[in-house]
Amino acid sequence: MKEILIPVSFNSVDFFGVNDVHLELLRKKFPLLKIAARGNEIKVLGDEQQVTLFEALIKELIVHFEKTGHLEPDYINELLEGNGESADEDHAKKFGDVIVFGQQGIMVKARTAGQKRLVECCMKNDITFAIGPAGTGKTYTAVALAVRALKNKEIKRIILTRPAVEAGENLGFLPGDLKEKIDPYLRPLYDALFDMIPADKLASFIANGIIEVAPLAFMRGRTLDNAYVILDEAQNATQSQLKMFLTRMGPSAKLILTGDVTQIDLPKSQPSGLIQGLALLNGIKGIGIVLLDARDVVRHKLVKDIIEAYSNGENKKPT
Repeated sequence: MKEILIPVSFNSVDFFGVNDVHLELLRKKFPLLKIAARGNEIKVLGDEQQVTLFEALIKELIVHFEKTGHLEPDYINELLEGNGESADEDHAKKFGDVIVFGQQGIMVKARTAGQKRLVECCMKNDITFAIGPAGTGKTYTAVALAVRALKNKEIKRIILTRPAVEAGENLGFLPGDLKEKIDPYLRPLYDALFDMIPADKLASFIANGIIEVAPLAFMRGRTLDNAYVILDEAQNATQSQLKMFLTRMGPSAKLILTGDVTQIDLPKSQPSGLIQGLALLNGIKGIGIVLLDARDVVRHKLVKDIIEAYSNGENKKPT
């Protein structure tokens, strides 16, 4: 048996519904659990596995409510779809698209058709190229897959890397030690990790080398094995750097390369290694390529419109 208290930090009537109508939907789905709403918290008692599933579901609803400001029965029913008789079957149907459970039970899942193709491609291939514009979840999905593999003990470590190329800005001299100088380039990778691993555990993983975040140049001369290795912003790797990275691969490694070929920050005289790599490696067994587009954008809805506007206007001259 397991008992938990889940705090709700906003108006309980809005969240639980008038006369607890939303809570009743959950009670019907989990008839063996004792579920009680008291003030701004939910008390749940019952089988440990069922309580864990209920907690994950509630936290997904909390995230949805925080983003939208409302909760509808239709949305709850959508999450509750699937009526498997066993807990395992029920879990598979309700959470089949979940890649990993992140901080505070948040479900990190493939949310678009393109992201689902990316997950499937990574499962089938040892090297995967994920190509698409900003906001399509390339990096986030890749990091989630790596964290899942680590939690499942399929690998011994995660290595995240990026080319240290300035995105159109001259950052100048940065004070501090080497780590402090390169961290601005690697911050998006840390942000994804913080969403999925508790801060104290992540700090321990980094300190013990289980998770490594480093510039691409640090990969030279190494053999990367028993690891999930993600090269982010691969469009900013030169041709020699990309070849160097790919040839670091050990026999038990998985590589994911993410990039946006429309946002290359290399000097104009320096061709992108990603574009060359896609042309040379396409069709090789064990290497998969997934192309994402504006339909896979999961940021603000305007990001999709911005991407399409720039794409449509690339060949137009201002009037």
